[in-house]
This record gives sequence, C-alpha cells and structure tokens, in this order.
Amino acid sequence: MSVAKAGDKVKVHYRGTLEDNSEFDSSHGRDPLEFTLGEQAVIAGFENAILGMSVGESKTVRIPPEEAYGHRSDDNLVEIPRSEVPKELDLKIGTMLPLQAENGQYFQLPVVGLTDEKITIDANHQLAGELLIFEIELVEVS
Repeated sequence: MSVAKAGDKVKVHYRGTLEDNSEFDSSHGRDPLEFTLGEQAVIAGFENAILGMSVGESKTVRIPPEEAYGHRSDDNLVEIPRSEVPKELDLKIGTMLPLQAENGQYFQLPVVGLTDEKITIDANHQLAGELLIFEIELVEVS
C-alpha cells in the first residue's frame, strides 16, 4: 500500500470546518484535490497531515493558525485614499472591493472603515486566526 511522502503527487478528498462546525470548503461533489507534497501548494498543516497516510486512509486533523493562514494582524489593515477608488462604487462597511495585485492577480477585500478621505480594507486572509478542522481521505499517491 502506498504511503504519502515528500515529492509524491497525491489526490485527496477533504471537508474543512471551523470550531462551530460551519463548513468553509469541501472537495465532495467534485474531483479530489491534487497536488505534490513538498511544493507548499496547500497550507503547511494540511500537507503535514497527509505525510505518512496510506491510500484509503481517512483522518480528522485540527490545524492551528500558525500552520494555516496565520493570526489576524492590524498590519494587514490598509488605508487607501478615497480619491483612488472609482466614485461610482457604492462603498459601505462590508463591501468587497475588487483590487488587482502587482502580479496581475485579481482579488476582493472587505471594506472595514470609511471616512471622507480614506477607505480601510482588511487584507488578512478570511480564515486568519481560525483553528481549521479537516476531514481528509487520501485517494491516490503517484
């Protein structure tokens, strides 16, 4: 039976929940997640949980923020001059502001503060500071 180790390409099914049992992600109903162990394509705690698993094995792991998306940080609250945001956008607290990173990637960040001069957005990952619980099934190792 194949045991997952660094450098292996793996396929896994998973269900991710928070401590209140609310689901934030799942592979069920679609193809398994496929990635190579050791390439840091997924959060460290998820990858570490798969290392040493055998094909067909399932487990539930609790991943602390340090091995997931880190802790929330006020350093990730970013102020933007209101003049840099299109006037036609109807901004309110909670509005998801579409932005483009320097590498060309698009993403949306929530507005968490507004004044006449500035807009404050939260660049923390939405799961930062959360303990993540994953049910993982190793489907294939190649």
